[in-house]
Amino acid sequence: MRVSDFDFDLPEKLIALHPAEPRDSARLLVVDPRHGLADRHIPDLLWLLKKGDVLVVNDTRVLPAELRGSRIRGENRANVSFNLHKRVDSHTWRAFARPAKKLALLDHLELGNGQADALTARVAGKGETGEVTLEFALGGAELDEAIKSHGAMPLPPYIGAKRGAEERDKVDYQTVYAAEDGAVAAPTAGLHFTAELLAALEAKGVTIERVTLHVGAGTFLPMKVEDTDEHVMHSEWGEIEAETVDRINAAREAGGRCIAVGTTSLRLLETASRATGTLAPFVGDTDIFITPGFRFRTVDVLMTNFHLPKSTLFMLVSAFAGFELMKQAYAHAIGDGYRFYSYGDGSLLMRSDVGPDEDDDEE
Repeated sequence: MRVSDFDFDLPEKLIALHPAEPRDSARLLVVDPRHGLADRHIPDLLWLLKKGDVLVVNDTRVLPAELRGSRIRGENRANVSFNLHKRVDSHTWRAFARPAKKLALLDHLELGNGQADALTARVAGKGETGEVTLEFALGGAELDEAIKSHGAMPLPPYIGAKRGAEERDKVDYQTVYAAEDGAVAAPTAGLHFTAELLAALEAKGVTIERVTLHVGAGTFLPMKVEDTDEHVMHSEWGEIEAETVDRINAAREAGGRCIAVGTTSLRLLETASRATGTLAPFVGDTDIFITPGFRFRTVDVLMTNFHLPKSTLFMLVSAFAGFELMKQAYAHAIGDGYRFYSYGDGSLLMRSDVGPDEDDDEE
């Protein structure tokens, strides 16, 4: 398909610069191929979801992965900054550098804006479009803690271009169930949940399961091709444990639905389902690229935010709920003043190829 088919005009005033307060007070657009569109709010999940459903969340934790400091060559220093975007191994990250032209292989770096315990690294590789490979002196959990100490929260570019990082972003840009360090962008659909809402869903009989996909900055990269068949998808590391798989499969076999919170959870679940035709344990990188025509095997319902024009994520939701219906949904959201992108409102999408439920009445 043509990438231009997924374009739309979005007024800048609809780009949310802060989340709703409280975070579960955001709006929720229900998109159902059988019943059309319905305007709701996040707490309505308590009756939109049913006893026996399984809610799958991505428990990745966002690292404050924007690092600033100095490139050092002898007595010469130059200011540089980096956005880490993909862990290579325990000591090494890929990053986008600014300005990359100031860097050469084996350059020594001190990161942390002059702090006494500066985080040291060297440039171990240079790629295209400002990408470099950084090899740190520290490794593993010790490196993660140092990044947390020296880094700033890496806001999405459409927010960072309009305002600087704020202290509140350290909480706002993290889900309440974040546990596994490694992401450099938040799984933003999950930002709508509070501990109280999750507890209420569990009390109703909705099971909550955790998977991990470390979201990379590649999720924000624009597509540079005209045809979707020519796009090379970025890869991200994820894991679904065997016990989690068993519980999700059992819930679906008993008639419950698998509700993915966010496109990250969905991409991981469908990656793990693709080879076998049913959900199986998985650990490793995924570069799955979902466009209209994709056959979904595990996810029945998707909760997600509103995405950028011509983005891989808008293509994914169009594949899930139907291309024409998603165009209608986005036109409705724009016309009705929904807030877009990472800190914006949410949507609840029903899969287009799922027939009527026998128990359509809500619990």
